[in-house]
Amino acid sequence: MTGRYQVYRAALPEVCAADPARMAFTADAEGRCEVFTWDARTGRTRQVTDRPQGTFHHAIDRDGQVWWFDEDEHGAGHWRFQPFDGGDDRPGLTGPAPGEPRGLAVGDNATVAMGLGDARTTAVHIGPRGGPAREVTRVDGHVTLSGITPDGRLLAVSGAAGSARAVTVLADDGSTRAVLPGDGEHGRLWSLGFAPTGDRAELLLVREAEDRYLLASWRPDAESGGPDAGPGTASTAPATAPGTTAPAAASGITTHPWCAFDTEITARWHPDGRSVLVRQDRHGRSTLHRVDLHARTVEPVPVPRGTLLDAAPRAGTDVHYLWTDTANPPRMGSTAGTPLPPTHGIPAPVPGEHRDLWTPGPDGPVHSLLSLPEGRRGAVPAVFLVHGGPADHDRDAYDGVVHSLVASGFAVVRVNYRGSTGYGPRWRRAFGQGVGLTQVDDLAAVRADLVARGVVRADAAGLWGTSWGGYLVLLALGVRPGLWQAGVAVKPVADCAAAYRTSTPALRALDERLFGGTPDEVPERYERSSPLRYAAAVRAPLLVAAATRDAKCPPGQVRDYLAALRHARVPHESMWLETGHDGYQADDHVAVLRRAVVFLDRELRGPGRTAAPKTPRSDRSGDSGRVRTTAPAGTGTTRHDERSSHAEGHHPERPARG
Repeated sequence: MTGRYQVYRAALPEVCAADPARMAFTADAEGRCEVFTWDARTGRTRQVTDRPQGTFHHAIDRDGQVWWFDEDEHGAGHWRFQPFDGGDDRPGLTGPAPGEPRGLAVGDNATVAMGLGDARTTAVHIGPRGGPAREVTRVDGHVTLSGITPDGRLLAVSGAAGSARAVTVLADDGSTRAVLPGDGEHGRLWSLGFAPTGDRAELLLVREAEDRYLLASWRPDAESGGPDAGPGTASTAPATAPGTTAPAAASGITTHPWCAFDTEITARWHPDGRSVLVRQDRHGRSTLHRVDLHARTVEPVPVPRGTLLDAAPRAGTDVHYLWTDTANPPRMGSTAGTPLPPTHGIPAPVPGEHRDLWTPGPDGPVHSLLSLPEGRRGAVPAVFLVHGGPADHDRDAYDGVVHSLVASGFAVVRVNYRGSTGYGPRWRRAFGQGVGLTQVDDLAAVRADLVARGVVRADAAGLWGTSWGGYLVLLALGVRPGLWQAGVAVKPVADCAAAYRTSTPALRALDERLFGGTPDEVPERYERSSPLRYAAAVRAPLLVAAATRDAKCPPGQVRDYLAALRHARVPHESMWLETGHDGYQADDHVAVLRRAVVFLDRELRGPGRTAAPKTPRSDRSGDSGRVRTTAPAGTGTTRHDERSSHAEGHHPERPARG
């Protein structure tokens, strides 16, 4: 604890497949995020980890062994485990060099596979739990281990969803069983894990095709069409010559066009291995569907209006879910009444009036979530909270910063600008005015709409964003300096070209897709979209918070931007955190939250009208605590270790700056 503050990651507990009463979860431990166990039979918790920088990545396998990633201050380390009831820690596998976590999978026979990476490559290792590791593959760049069959004989490795090697299926000896493409006419492809039953090997997939998202699957016995390639399905298996290796390209994929969604989805296998639970992100809220792949039925699952941060099918018909809306902090539930770990509740409902706003735009209406202070009379100062990604979106979900700002008398506007997920592929691809500049136009349009409606004061509109959201704050202040009266940028991209050259391989690949090439190939595009170019035009007071060990938004390019502000005599403040991009300590989040609220209060309300900020206990972490959704797990135990967010509603391995 830090005063009234706690670190809380909105996520469901991981459940032991053989004993569903045994669970592992993360919770606050004196201001740090740590791993705990929960016994649903006794209602008892036990703290598993106690690390100075906190612990987030965790899992529990079929035998009840609790796993966590023991990382250093740079994010590199090893997986370790210990028995559910306690005991000595042991290394997950012996031998591998430290690396960044890029997936953990444990088969039913205690075969362990793990992905570990560095700035250049990713290696996948396999071996018996606690025993020596054997490297089965090493590839250039960033890939993620996304599944293992129950018998441990097949592995799934996910690359970029739009690449020629979107998913690779490997045998346990490292040989390639299939390469599943996501480029060109195939449509982007994501891997969501193998079926949890041992009677067959089936990999669950999501395919983007014709501006829809389709469930699909891969089976080794479907490489020539397979037994399920009948009416209502479409096999993409090509004819192949005996003895050739190229054929693995799309072999064995069966798509299910009868099960299509217009916005992004994620899915998890039911324990029976025949049906899946599909969660759809649509217009800032969630829907839930139970899909039987064999009976070809889609059944809506009733859920309250709002957001499901996570939903997971469990034994029998039980579904665990984590629900929230803007006025209500996240709460866990079970359709079968299974006791789940307690959450540290925040009094609900959150004060204020919460509504939707749709603003006309060139590619369709722009959707915003608007929160207004209670007792509002006329136009009020407003803070635009700008989400990161860019392939992410703001949800009708509790946010500690929204709570703090509304309780302090501000209107809060969360804009799902073009490029956001949750509105379909065309909206996500709409970058007509250029990277960043398109999104700045949408922020300006929503501001103008609210000013015209008499909701927001034209002379008191501020911006606050983290990571890619912080990038948009800096860009908006420079490109549209007359519209904004204050800005807060936390761990931002400030120089697009410099960030590209000093960031991670995954984020360099993301930039190449966004800009259409590298800074050397399309320098004018990086220059035109870079906040550094417009630093001298900034007029509004600016607070920049950056991290000294940030690999995603490196500190050097932030320092260059601050130097440009000083040279142009732009009023600004800066604060530095001794952390990386993602952190698990409350102190840093509280420091940013308090300083930002005080800064915005002073700049938007003026001297003599500054009130003490109302700062409830924050559930923020990573980017000062914006609520994030969790990624689906594969069969047995599979953990994806980018951030705890799925980018397009269905993809846990998206590289993202925020």
